[in-house]
Amino acid sequence: MDDARLIDSYLTHLVVERGLSKNTRESYARDMARYASYLSGVSKGIIEASSDDVRGFLKYLKSNGSSARSYTRALIALRGLYKHSLRTGLLKSSPCDDIDIPKAQKRLPEFLAVNDVDALLAAPSIGTVRGMRDKAMLETLYATGLRVSELVSLRLNDLNLQAGYLNTFGKGAKERLVPLGEAAMYWLRRYIVESRPSIGKRAMTQKSLFITARGSRMTRQNFWVMIKNYAMKAGIDKSRIKPHVLRHSFATHLLEGGADLRMVQAMLGHSDISSTQIYTHVTTERLKALHKKKHPRG
Repeated sequence: MDDARLIDSYLTHLVVERGLSKNTRESYARDMARYASYLSGVSKGIIEASSDDVRGFLKYLKSNGSSARSYTRALIALRGLYKHSLRTGLLKSSPCDDIDIPKAQKRLPEFLAVNDVDALLAAPSIGTVRGMRDKAMLETLYATGLRVSELVSLRLNDLNLQAGYLNTFGKGAKERLVPLGEAAMYWLRRYIVESRPSIGKRAMTQKSLFITARGSRMTRQNFWVMIKNYAMKAGIDKSRIKPHVLRHSFATHLLEGGADLRMVQAMLGHSDISSTQIYTHVTTERLKALHKKKHPRG
């Protein structure tokens, strides 16, 4: 089997059997295509590669400025590719067996203080149809802690405003129900009735909840530009605005308010509690900083 067919076979396995997201699939595809290109330079294919070849590729990534995260993702992709080759009988051993994945330092998630969130949510001009849409998007994101990809993928029938929740599909196509809260429901109702029908010509036939002026579904890129502009308007440092800043703020503020960690895990759609526990480190660090600042013996 040639390299292109082998990579395609592995990616299909990831999507069909493991429910890999589109973004992760594309990242893995780029990593493995780059690996195949590197091997062609030493006249080898993926099946013929040795552990020295894998190490050489990883060294090549580092020397070309790849971040620790990109390096680790590439190694994970290659380990999975060779495991797939073992399962399908193309190999008897993997050249990645004796190559350890480096332990990544967990970075605390960036989040906004409550007053900054309030300023950001107040930034859209609700007197315009687009401003009303943007207000509804920001309120929904902060109220639910959705990933941006989940937000822009919402359809009208994913909402149950009468019951006060929405239905979304997260990583691995896992379905979950998330409560909306009064503020988000209020702005969603106003957007759907007052703004959405006027945004695009295809609004009445488009099933996506949030749409552009052309009547097409909003994208992550659309949202990214939008939130950056509103951060500037709200006087928030743009460098602090990351794609998941409202998701991180949602989780941090819930835990600071005394929410149960397991409940936050369920709302975020984390399969592993350790992914949610990082927010407890954030709240602990904030408590330590507050103690140091306010306590007489701090």
